Amino acid sequence: MADVAVNATSESTVAPAASRLLFIDNIRWSMIILVLSMHAVDTYSPFGNWYYVDRQATGFGTALSFGIYQSFLQAFFMAVLFFIAGYFAAASFDRKGFAAFARDRLIRLGLPTLLYMLVIGPLTQYFLSKTWGKGGFGHQWLTHLQDGEWLSETGPMWFCAALLLFSLAYGLVRLSGWREWAVTPRGTAIVLFIIAMAVATFAVRLAVHADASVLNVHPGDFPQYVLMFTAGAFGYRGNWMAELAERSCSRWGLCALALSVPLFAALVLFGGGLSGDTTLYAGGFNLVSAGRCLWEALVCVGMGLVMLAIYRRYFDAQGPVAKWLSDNAFGVYLIHPPILIGFALLLHMLPMGAIAKAFSLTMLAAIGSFAASALILRKSPLRAII
Repeated sequence: MADVAVNATSESTVAPAASRLLFIDNIRWSMIILVLSMHAVDTYSPFGNWYYVDRQATGFGTALSFGIYQSFLQAFFMAVLFFIAGYFAAASFDRKGFAAFARDRLIRLGLPTLLYMLVIGPLTQYFLSKTWGKGGFGHQWLTHLQDGEWLSETGPMWFCAALLLFSLAYGLVRLSGWREWAVTPRGTAIVLFIIAMAVATFAVRLAVHADASVLNVHPGDFPQYVLMFTAGAFGYRGNWMAELAERSCSRWGLCALALSVPLFAALVLFGGGLSGDTTLYAGGFNLVSAGRCLWEALVCVGMGLVMLAIYRRYFDAQGPVAKWLSDNAFGVYLIHPPILIGFALLLHMLPMGAIAKAFSLTMLAAIGSFAASALILRKSPLRAII
């Protein structure tokens, strides 16, 4: 990032003192609830992919509402989690060194991902989605292993699989002797970061369709995730969580979000959204794809800065409920797909509109998933890795 203020004192590369930043914990469980919300919306929306869909005929207004909501969430919520992960990866490497850092990441990220790929995902597919054909679960499970399909069975745990790769790559870079330096981003740096994210995303989507999936991950979104993870590591060294000025975060964040509104309207009006033609949004050398990439970057950085300002000021504390939500957030992320799908099956026959069902499913899935995490996962041996 250019145009940064570098602390010239001898402490410029010393990590900030360790302290529990409760507002970050609150951001994390908030993002996990948004993950549930996204998957609930995927169930009923004409857009997106999910294990189980229950799509009904929807009017233009409903389809537009779903499209706006899904596009908005997709532009920032996982990137925020990657930023936080990068922040704590730098702190963890400082404390542990490469060997212990890598071992910890393999256990805390790799084992839950394998659990999902080999147990939770196959059970979800077979017993709830019923997409595995015949021959019994045992037969289908062995076929699942033999044909390599399990490599694409990460479900929502694609995030942990990607984060594991990012973390190990970061560890190797640090092992080489390189370390990020303490910087404080200024306005020009924020602008250049947004442009870099938009350009990198556009370049990848020239070659790879935005919705294309490789081992259940979307390469078209990876530039955003890599840059946010990297920004998180620099953020730790510069102590951004505590020291970025609230006024600056709010001003630049709101400015980015304000610019995103007319850009989004133009993309819908002139990109084919009104006629249902989404071809240009998916990539290729065209202005619509470029505009979408810029819009996503504006929302990603804008929401990140605004959330930092809001959560740090108003949500930097935890009572019993917030603590409980925080403790169970990762367990919910791991276990929520079968629970959400189960509730979706129960809601199938109810005479409700798609938006009402999506909202109801979000609430039911959140209650059920947090309860399952607290009453089952966190009382089992899995507690050590969730």
